[in-house]
Amino acid sequence: MNLVPVTTEDYRRIAERKLPRFLFDYIDGGAYGEVTLRRNVSDFQRLSPRQTVMCDVSGVDTSTTIADTPAALPVALAPVGMCGMFARRAEVQAKRAADRAGVPFTLSTVSICSLEEVAGVSDIPFWFQLYMLRDREVVKEILERAWGVGVRTLVFTVDLAVVGERYRDTRNGIAGGANAWGRLRSGLLSYLSHPSWLVDVGIKGKPHLFGNLSTYVPAATNVAEYREWVESQFDASVTWKDIEWLRDIWKGKLIIKGVLTPEDAESAVNAGADGVVVSNHGGRQLDGVASSISALPAVVEKLADRAEIIMDGGVRSGLDVFRARSQGASGVMIGRPWAFAVAARGEQGVVDLLSAFKREATVAMALSGVTRMDQVTSDLVNIDRG
Repeated sequence: MNLVPVTTEDYRRIAERKLPRFLFDYIDGGAYGEVTLRRNVSDFQRLSPRQTVMCDVSGVDTSTTIADTPAALPVALAPVGMCGMFARRAEVQAKRAADRAGVPFTLSTVSICSLEEVAGVSDIPFWFQLYMLRDREVVKEILERAWGVGVRTLVFTVDLAVVGERYRDTRNGIAGGANAWGRLRSGLLSYLSHPSWLVDVGIKGKPHLFGNLSTYVPAATNVAEYREWVESQFDASVTWKDIEWLRDIWKGKLIIKGVLTPEDAESAVNAGADGVVVSNHGGRQLDGVASSISALPAVVEKLADRAEIIMDGGVRSGLDVFRARSQGASGVMIGRPWAFAVAARGEQGVVDLLSAFKREATVAMALSGVTRMDQVTSDLVNIDRG
């Protein structure tokens, strides 16, 4: 008997069965020994809700705004690279799911589906994530395309000057550029052992190209070659001066993703950012750094009311959304949860997961004696500092 998936872990287990090993590990894995990856999740458990009873909680409302975007829940789908390899045209499915759930969707630079394809889903605006590439003319062109399809919120990732050492990818043969990818792609065993993925994604999900970059790497014929080009474009010389340049050419909301310290958060705002995402790249970059949830309060204290503060990393439930709000985040971004859900059950999986998050957040609020998100404050949780 197949159980109905409810939690992030439920979808993770289904995704593990459905995906070729190297793709599952690409989603699931982190850098080095994956200490930060685990810490991102476990540190949420240090925040214990303070149950409060006998309050009128007959009308709990989880809605809010994130970066001036109305949201039925303080959650946005984070940018996830290569997601169209996990399910057929997965970014399109996820955008539809986000629209249905009433939360923002963020498209990755290295998505399989292009800006234009995702924009064709509906007139509801979505967010776009970008890196500072060496070729600034490409950056400007991509931003023009994003603006042209209605994007008004740019999430700019700053913690990828170099690529983290991700041992699972190395073991699976997908680290080290296009040649490594080519060696993997030439083997059929992993694909043949996952026939549903092979048909639905491998065959029916084509083209398997980075849709946003196809005009800039015309000679590339597969994801491997695109990925090699993207990694060659990561610019280790980027400073806050480059963010000032970006601010001059981007007229919409600018959210800087990848800060962990109050000092970096303040530098981002001083460079012109409207907000920051407190993030360690899901534990995929520098292993051993602080979890996002533990780094959040100091950033909130530093920025006070000067900027929007979002966090990502380790959010696995609506209760975690409640906990993040209690520590001062206006909202959270979720990456792995929606990637697992779309791999497991497509659009409906993402809708159902977000519905579960909303139910869990509603319960957390009601049993803490509050009915609105702006009432979720630090006095509603106890912190285990052991």
